[in-house]
Amino acid sequence: MNYQSHKKIILETARNSIEHGLQHQYAMEVPHQDIPDLLLNPGACFVTLEIAGQLRGCIGSIEAYRPLIDDISANAYASAFSDPRFNPVSEQELQQLDIHVSILTPATAMEFKDEQDLIAQIQPGIDGLIIEDQGRRGTFLPSVWESLPDVESFLKHLKLKAGLPEDYWSDSLTVHRYGTEMIDNSSS
Repeated sequence: MNYQSHKKIILETARNSIEHGLQHQYAMEVPHQDIPDLLLNPGACFVTLEIAGQLRGCIGSIEAYRPLIDDISANAYASAFSDPRFNPVSEQELQQLDIHVSILTPATAMEFKDEQDLIAQIQPGIDGLIIEDQGRRGTFLPSVWESLPDVESFLKHLKLKAGLPEDYWSDSLTVHRYGTEMIDNSSS
């Protein structure tokens, strides 16, 4: 799908929801009457906030369960005010925020016989991954490849994020892959 043609609506919705959150302490409800059908279809996204290239918040949905435009609004608000790693975004920070919306493709299960087989199948720079085992789950967006460019370190850090040891392996471990379409001010 090509969401770039709706970039202005996507980024304005995210920013407006954060501004609304500063004033009202909840996410903005998006009126659906003037929204393109593509954005009204169920969709999942992550909204990443940065200030001067530094992470300032990142929250998202792994599975599509509501209209994409509503997911964008809710996750923009949550990234600004509910990411447990950061204090809520302040009024002074609002104009400094760079907003990145990663729209996810549906996740597909990966089939592998062992860790080496899994590593051989992972596509650096392309795949977002979800790992799950023992009631623990973690995901990395494809954009994380920028800071963890080799497959082994990407996988180790993802295990740690999921609350598993970095050298963890089990035959019950499940891995799903997905792609994203990045919408931000640098995308065309």
